[in-house]
Amino acid sequence: MKRQLPKPRDLAPLMQFKKPQLNAKKRRLESALTIEDLRAIAKRRTPKAAFDYTDGSAEAELSITRARQAFLDIEFHPAILRDVSKVRTGWQVLGAPVSLPFGIAPTGFTRMMHAEGEYAGARAAARAGIPFSLSTMGTASIEDVAAANPHGRNWFQLYMWKDRDRSMALVERAATAGYDTLLVTVDVPVAGARLRDKRNGMSIPPALTPATVLDALARPRWWFDFLTTEPLAFASLDRWSGTVAELLDTMFDPTVNFADLAWIREQWPGKLVVKGVQTLADARAVVDAGADGIVLSNHGGRQLDRAPIPFHLLPSVAAELGRGTEIMLDTGIMSGADIVASIALGARFTLVGRAYLYGLMAGGEAGVDRAIAILSEQIERTMRLLGVTGLDELTPQHLTQLTRLAPRPLHGQGRS
Repeated sequence: MKRQLPKPRDLAPLMQFKKPQLNAKKRRLESALTIEDLRAIAKRRTPKAAFDYTDGSAEAELSITRARQAFLDIEFHPAILRDVSKVRTGWQVLGAPVSLPFGIAPTGFTRMMHAEGEYAGARAAARAGIPFSLSTMGTASIEDVAAANPHGRNWFQLYMWKDRDRSMALVERAATAGYDTLLVTVDVPVAGARLRDKRNGMSIPPALTPATVLDALARPRWWFDFLTTEPLAFASLDRWSGTVAELLDTMFDPTVNFADLAWIREQWPGKLVVKGVQTLADARAVVDAGADGIVLSNHGGRQLDRAPIPFHLLPSVAAELGRGTEIMLDTGIMSGADIVASIALGARFTLVGRAYLYGLMAGGEAGVDRAIAILSEQIERTMRLLGVTGLDELTPQHLTQLTRLAPRPLHGQGRS
């Protein structure tokens, strides 16, 4: 093999140096290529109690683990030789357009994760052309979120309280502020056993203990923002001093039933979606009660541990109700491929909670933008590799749900 010394002009094209990014926030967000990357950044930058409130779930945390595993246990079936130069990632959801098949789920205590809280999420959602959902347990008011997102779609999530008048006062405020959809969450007769929060002594406002002070030393920016912005409180509630679990058990009403749902339907002028459906029978029942849509959800694994996996439930619900009901799904979504798989199996829309909050904790509003961008890029790339150019082309034939957890026959079944 003949060798020669390289000439300077031959080396020049090989020696390209990337311009350094001097902005630390931009640098760390640009380094995040997945939602899991954002989670790792969020964990480094957020105090343990706040991070665990987002990251954790109930008891042994089996429900969230299984939900995420269900998305990993799929096999896609791509079609080849299709023109996928242009891809449409949006369509109509609840009577209005969305640019992407996911929206921001309602999350409580959001300014605990980052001082910009719901405002960051609402503004980022507006830019992306997707809905933003405000929780009853939100830390920004109904009116302030509407002001932060005046031209986007705002949804309000309702927990039915023991005090019905106060509950409906929130509903009236949401209608007056222009919210177009009410998400009635029905899987919280009592609070789930969120053991991380109990072990961390999660309270409102956060308690300063020797452990939290020590934790603060490594996260001075979070504490600076926390101590120099508006005091943390649930904007829709009176001031509360106690643990989160104590508040939930005081507020939630274990007597809520289908008659209450029908009563809410009569009073709400917009679209009504029931969130927390976990069986086919209940899916049918809430539609019969007047719901325009349902969210298959086990509350991100934060209520009943070992609850049904929404992604596994989706095909049967879609087969039964898909034509007349808009089916949505949450719990366990960590990538755009998860969202594409959900649409293929019959979901009209999905909601992301933790994925959004990881971005928020990693970089405030810019971090939410990055989370949305990551999911958007993954959705578009997955669709192209599957050989589809629009969400309406996705069908169950595009994937197989591989079996990991399969129910055993009941006693006496399977015998001749």
